[in-house]
Amino acid sequence: MNLSVRETARLLSVSEKTIYRWIKQQSIPAYRVQEQYRFNRAEILEWATSRRLSVSSELLSEPEALGQPVPSLVEALEAGGVHYRISGTDKESVLRELVQLLRLPGEVDREFLLRVLLAREAMASTAVGEGIAIPHVRNPVVLHIDRPTIALGFLERPIDYGALDGHPVSILFAIISPTTRAHLHLLSTLTFVLRDAQVRRSLSTQAPRQVILAQVREAEGRLAVHCQPAPAARSSD
Repeated sequence: MNLSVRETARLLSVSEKTIYRWIKQQSIPAYRVQEQYRFNRAEILEWATSRRLSVSSELLSEPEALGQPVPSLVEALEAGGVHYRISGTDKESVLRELVQLLRLPGEVDREFLLRVLLAREAMASTAVGEGIAIPHVRNPVVLHIDRPTIALGFLERPIDYGALDGHPVSILFAIISPTTRAHLHLLSTLTFVLRDAQVRRSLSTQAPRQVILAQVREAEGRLAVHCQPAPAARSSD
């Protein structure tokens, strides 16, 4: 999962000079290993997401480990559900209610999950701007789940979430995933889908569940087409 400066620059579609400038400013999560800088893929994706930076579709085009298919965003949303009128006045209270609403196996320790999510928020807010936050754990944890889950929650009242743009948060996407690969894929796919105008409109108006899922499905389909490899050129022989 370690990335070089060159790989990180390509992933973020910026120059290596820009990466070094961010390192000097201590604004990008980086590690110095044997006189060279290294980056954690999950941390870079989270960092880019929180700053609304474009991320290369290369991440989504990587072959899945062990030949398993990457998870579908809309399937994860169907598993997690769309929840309206989440009450609470701060991060802990709204996350506590959302965790209780998550469709998880009975053996999952929800109090432990809440503590993990709050610990992640203590490190840096997962707000991504324009009233949206994506609470998740820094690294996926074993919660006895066999498939990724994303719960979409609409808050009864917007709350201060420490967003960089200063906007209060009223929409939460809570990601619970059993593997790092699924976590990265869902996070990057969600980032892409949230740029879609129709999806954003349905979220801002708190549209019915089926409308939201249909628009997410369409936006995710466009991403899949975009990420398909170009057909090989035919030989002139």
